[in-house]
Parts: sequence; C-alpha cells; structure tokens
Amino acid sequence: MTDLERQCIDAGIKMTGQRRTILKVLSDATDHPSVEDVYQRAKEHDASISIATVYRTLHLLDDMNLVQRHDFNQNFARFEVNLEHHHHLVDLETGRVIEFQNEELEELKARIADELGYELVDHRLELYGRRKKK
Repeated sequence: MTDLERQCIDAGIKMTGQRRTILKVLSDATDHPSVEDVYQRAKEHDASISIATVYRTLHLLDDMNLVQRHDFNQNFARFEVNLEHHHHLVDLETGRVIEFQNEELEELKARIADELGYELVDHRLELYGRRKKK
C-alpha cells in the first residue's frame, strides 16, 4: 500500500480499484499531469475508467488536501501528490515545471510573517522564468 493510499483510507475515502489506479498514476508521475494526462495514463491500466471518474477523484483528493491543484498560468489544472513542501519554477517557453526547496527562503517567509504579526501556516510560491541567453 502506498503512502497516498494509506492517507486516503485514513481520511475515510473508499478505495475502489479505479481510485487505486488513479492514485498509482499520481504517485508514479514525475511531472504535474493534467486531468487529461491522468485519464490517459489510467486508461493504460484500466480501460473502464471514465474521464468523469478521474475528475471526481481528483476533486475529492484536492478537497481532502491529498493532492495539490496548480494552474501555473495555464488554461488547465495540473496535479501533484501533496506529500512534501516544495516550490515551483515554471519555464515559460517549454512549460516544464521544476520543483525546488530552499531553506533560506523558508526562513525568510517565516520571518516576514512574524514581522507582520502572523504565524505562517500555509503558502504557495510559483516562479515563472525563461532560460538566460548565453
């Protein structure tokens, strides 16, 4: 059983075969797949999965905070498993999404919130850029 499956069960989500397939697709993803990507990959494992099932499952997982939904300034959503805190840099030319972590940035965000009189409880950071010309 994967960590994501365990989290779903702990959250009270009934684990059907189709949901397990969708969870496997999400867990195996090295990118940030769209609904259509998840659907196409899931159909390779279970031809009976409908796009409506994928939409409903992703919506449920998002509501339960088990996946994160990202727009990345595109006209469609992309998803990822919500297991670890990280940020994203989106290449505006290719659409590639690069994940990164930075301890100095984490400390700066907490310090800014503290200086403004707040305890930081959640945040999301997305950077957008183009490769530098050499």
